[in-house]
Amino acid sequence: MVAFEGKLGDTLLALSGVRAVLDWLRLRSVRMAVRAVGPYAELIARTGLITQPRGTTPSTWRAAIGDRPGVETHGSTAAVSLVLDPAAPPCWSTDGRAHPDLPARHYLALERRLGIRLPGTAPFTPTLATGPSNLVEELRSGGRLGRLNIAAITATSWPELKDYTAQRYITLAKHIAEAHQTQARLLLIGGNPGDGLRITAETPRRHVQVLRLDGMPADHLADLFPHCHLIVGNDTGLTHLAAMTRSRDGSSPPVIGLYARHSHSKWRTGLPHHHAVATDLSDRMHQGDLCPVRDAIGPDTDVHMDAFPPAALAQVGLELINGVRP
Repeated sequence: MVAFEGKLGDTLLALSGVRAVLDWLRLRSVRMAVRAVGPYAELIARTGLITQPRGTTPSTWRAAIGDRPGVETHGSTAAVSLVLDPAAPPCWSTDGRAHPDLPARHYLALERRLGIRLPGTAPFTPTLATGPSNLVEELRSGGRLGRLNIAAITATSWPELKDYTAQRYITLAKHIAEAHQTQARLLLIGGNPGDGLRITAETPRRHVQVLRLDGMPADHLADLFPHCHLIVGNDTGLTHLAAMTRSRDGSSPPVIGLYARHSHSKWRTGLPHHHAVATDLSDRMHQGDLCPVRDAIGPDTDVHMDAFPPAALAQVGLELINGVRP
């Protein structure tokens, strides 16, 4: 039983740990049924890890794997429980290569714990399958998706430190649209406003048409992100979600994560199209494998998202859209 109840980002980056356990059981030829419970069950099903329909009950012993809230909620009747804690696994080095991202940490830590070389190779992150979406078709038929679609994630649980702000994203989109000599569709992805899904179109600007999407379920966003040409977001779960989605042909748009305080290498999927722009503080967290929260490290400057000028960030985005950067 896969049981996650905590943060979306922690859940997505821990799914490689679920993959490791399933890889181990398959090597041992253990027959198993896998089901997910909790608020992320529909998303987890998109990874292909689930082999049993939701709501059915196994007839033999159960093992629970997930975060601490999920295991505490659903694991009371399990024969064994495994908690995937993002603060626990260290950075691993194997075969002459360092693996600092959390999905690699979870997978390789379990490989060490089980004492056997598992078949997985980097990147260890499961990807999320997408399909036809009524919402995408509605946006497309309404002219809200165009030749250049940019998604910008404004949702965050720490807005005073992680909110890049809508105005900066609009300026960024304007630079990219001007370079392509077209009008960009900027999708501002917000959190849950408390009253469900809300789509609001702003008055079109010369180079940017802004559409605010608030309260959109994560599984709907998973279907929307592959229709974008660039996705930019702060270090948050929806940015990780964007990096893990793929279209039916297996392609994925470039994703840029903005890292002001936390390690730009640890809090990433490890997928090749998931990039990072980081402050000096974030790079110090990367080099020392530190966490500003866990290790009580305060910033040495008041600059947070101000460290990423929209024009400079737009240049990075342009290079990714044009295929210049790997």
